[in-house]
Amino acid sequence: MIVTSFHARPEPDGAARVTSTAAELLEVLWGRASTEPVSASQLRVLLILEHQEGINLRTLADNLASTPPSTSRLCDRLRAAGFVERVTSPTDRREVRLHLSSRGHAFLADLRTRREMALQAVLSQMPGAQRTMLLQGLEAFCRAAAAQIHDDTQSPGSQTA
Repeated sequence: MIVTSFHARPEPDGAARVTSTAAELLEVLWGRASTEPVSASQLRVLLILEHQEGINLRTLADNLASTPPSTSRLCDRLRAAGFVERVTSPTDRREVRLHLSSRGHAFLADLRTRREMALQAVLSQMPGAQRTMLLQGLEAFCRAAAAQIHDDTQSPGSQTA
Protein backbone atom coordinates (compact mmCIF):
# COMPACT_ATOMS: atom_id res chain seq x y z
CA MET A 1 0.00 0.00 0.00
CA ILE A 2 1.33 3.41 -0.94
CA VAL A 3 0.70 6.28 1.44
CA THR A 4 -0.43 9.26 -0.59
CA SER A 5 -0.95 11.66 2.26
CA PHE A 6 0.19 11.96 5.80
CA HIS A 7 -1.98 13.52 8.48
CA ALA A 8 0.03 14.34 11.55
CA ARG A 9 -1.74 13.97 14.85
CA PRO A 10 -2.82 17.42 15.92
CA GLU A 11 -0.90 18.81 18.85
CA PRO A 12 -2.94 19.95 21.86
CA ASP A 13 -2.62 23.63 20.88
CA GLY A 14 -4.01 22.94 17.39
CA ALA A 15 -6.80 20.79 18.79
CA ALA A 16 -7.55 23.48 21.37
CA ARG A 17 -7.76 26.13 18.64
CA VAL A 18 -10.19 24.04 16.57
CA THR A 19 -12.24 23.09 19.64
CA SER A 20 -12.44 26.75 20.65
CA THR A 21 -13.64 27.68 17.16
CA ALA A 22 -16.21 24.87 17.27
CA ALA A 23 -17.43 26.13 20.66
CA GLU A 24 -17.82 29.64 19.25
CA LEU A 25 -19.78 28.31 16.29
CA LEU A 26 -21.98 26.33 18.68
CA GLU A 27 -22.68 29.53 20.60
CA VAL A 28 -23.81 31.20 17.38
CA LEU A 29 -25.99 28.22 16.42
CA TRP A 30 -27.40 27.87 19.90
CA GLY A 31 -27.97 31.61 20.11
CA ARG A 32 -30.76 31.01 17.62
CA ALA A 33 -32.43 28.72 20.19
CA SER A 34 -33.38 31.42 22.68
CA THR A 35 -32.68 30.86 26.36
CA GLU A 36 -35.54 33.17 27.32
CA PRO A 37 -36.65 33.74 30.02
CA VAL A 38 -33.21 33.19 31.58
CA SER A 39 -30.00 35.11 30.98
CA ALA A 40 -26.66 33.49 30.15
CA SER A 41 -25.58 33.79 33.80
CA GLN A 42 -28.81 32.23 35.00
CA LEU A 43 -28.46 29.40 32.49
CA ARG A 44 -25.00 28.70 33.86
CA VAL A 45 -26.48 28.43 37.37
CA LEU A 46 -29.14 25.99 36.14
CA LEU A 47 -26.51 23.82 34.47
CA ILE A 48 -24.31 23.79 37.57
CA LEU A 49 -27.26 22.87 39.77
CA GLU A 50 -28.22 20.08 37.42
CA HIS A 51 -24.77 18.52 37.84
CA GLN A 52 -24.26 19.41 41.50
CA GLU A 53 -27.74 19.04 42.92
CA GLY A 54 -28.04 20.34 46.46
CA ILE A 55 -24.90 22.48 46.59
CA ASN A 56 -24.79 25.43 48.93
CA LEU A 57 -24.68 29.08 47.93
CA ARG A 58 -20.98 29.53 48.71
CA THR A 59 -20.00 26.55 46.54
CA LEU A 60 -22.17 27.87 43.72
CA ALA A 61 -20.56 31.31 44.08
CA ASP A 62 -17.12 29.68 43.89
CA ASN A 63 -18.16 27.77 40.75
CA LEU A 64 -19.32 31.04 39.18
CA ALA A 65 -16.23 32.97 40.39
CA SER A 66 -18.68 35.39 41.96
CA THR A 67 -19.54 36.72 45.39
CA PRO A 68 -22.19 35.10 47.59
CA PRO A 69 -24.40 38.25 47.59
CA SER A 70 -24.39 38.43 43.77
CA THR A 71 -25.01 34.70 43.51
CA SER A 72 -27.82 34.96 46.04
CA ARG A 73 -29.55 37.67 43.97
CA LEU A 74 -29.14 35.53 40.84
CA CYS A 75 -30.75 32.58 42.65
CA ASP A 76 -33.52 34.82 44.00
CA ARG A 77 -34.49 35.72 40.43
CA LEU A 78 -34.39 32.05 39.37
CA ARG A 79 -36.48 31.10 42.39
CA ALA A 80 -39.03 33.82 41.57
CA ALA A 81 -39.24 32.41 38.02
CA GLY A 82 -39.84 28.94 39.46
CA PHE A 83 -36.58 27.36 38.22
CA VAL A 84 -34.74 26.93 41.53
CA GLU A 85 -35.73 25.79 45.00
CA ARG A 86 -33.91 26.68 48.20
CA VAL A 87 -33.98 24.03 50.93
CA THR A 88 -32.63 24.39 54.44
CA SER A 89 -29.92 21.84 55.13
CA PRO A 90 -31.08 19.10 57.50
CA THR A 91 -27.71 19.24 59.29
CA ASP A 92 -27.29 23.03 59.58
CA ARG A 93 -30.30 25.38 59.64
CA ARG A 94 -28.11 28.29 58.54
CA GLU A 95 -27.10 26.54 55.33
CA VAL A 96 -29.30 26.64 52.26
CA ARG A 97 -29.09 23.94 49.61
CA LEU A 98 -30.02 24.73 46.02
CA HIS A 99 -32.00 22.41 43.75
CA LEU A 100 -33.51 22.64 40.30
CA SER A 101 -37.29 22.67 40.39
CA SER A 102 -39.35 20.52 38.03
CA ARG A 103 -39.79 23.65 35.91
CA GLY A 104 -36.01 24.10 35.83
CA HIS A 105 -35.50 20.51 34.69
CA ALA A 106 -38.21 20.91 32.02
CA PHE A 107 -36.64 24.16 30.79
CA LEU A 108 -33.23 22.53 30.36
CA ALA A 109 -34.76 19.52 28.57
CA ASP A 110 -36.60 21.81 26.15
CA LEU A 111 -33.50 23.93 25.56
CA ARG A 112 -31.43 20.82 24.84
CA THR A 113 -34.04 19.59 22.36
CA ARG A 114 -33.96 22.89 20.49
CA ARG A 115 -30.15 22.96 20.50
CA GLU A 116 -29.94 19.36 19.28
CA MET A 117 -32.25 20.22 16.38
CA ALA A 118 -29.89 23.02 15.38
CA LEU A 119 -26.93 20.62 15.60
CA GLN A 120 -28.72 17.92 13.61
CA ALA A 121 -29.21 20.38 10.76
CA VAL A 122 -25.44 20.95 10.61
CA LEU A 123 -24.43 17.32 11.20
CA SER A 124 -26.75 16.10 8.45
CA GLN A 125 -24.52 17.98 5.98
CA MET A 126 -21.44 15.96 7.02
CA PRO A 127 -20.50 12.59 5.53
CA GLY A 128 -21.29 9.65 7.83
CA ALA A 129 -17.66 8.66 8.34
CA GLN A 130 -16.77 12.16 9.52
CA ARG A 131 -19.76 12.19 11.89
CA THR A 132 -18.51 8.91 13.36
CA MET A 133 -15.00 10.33 13.85
CA LEU A 134 -16.47 13.48 15.39
CA LEU A 135 -18.55 11.40 17.79
CA GLN A 136 -15.54 9.36 18.86
CA GLY A 137 -13.47 12.48 19.38
CA LEU A 138 -16.18 14.24 21.33
CA GLU A 139 -16.74 11.21 23.56
CA ALA A 140 -13.01 11.16 24.36
CA PHE A 141 -13.09 14.92 24.97
CA CYS A 142 -16.06 14.57 27.35
CA ARG A 143 -14.30 11.84 29.31
CA ALA A 144 -11.12 13.93 29.62
CA ALA A 145 -13.03 17.10 30.54
CA ALA A 146 -15.13 15.28 33.16
CA ALA A 147 -11.97 13.78 34.66
CA GLN A 148 -10.31 17.22 34.73
CA ILE A 149 -13.34 18.80 36.42
CA HIS A 150 -13.49 15.95 38.92
CA ASP A 151 -9.74 16.28 39.66
CA ASP A 152 -10.11 20.04 40.10
CA THR A 153 -12.93 19.61 42.62
CA GLN A 154 -10.98 16.97 44.55
CA SER A 155 -7.69 18.87 44.76
CA PRO A 156 -6.58 20.39 48.06
CA GLY A 157 -7.96 23.86 48.56
CA SER A 158 -11.08 23.31 46.48
CA GLN A 159 -14.41 23.59 48.23
CA THR A 160 -17.01 20.90 47.89
CA ALA A 161 -20.53 20.98 49.26
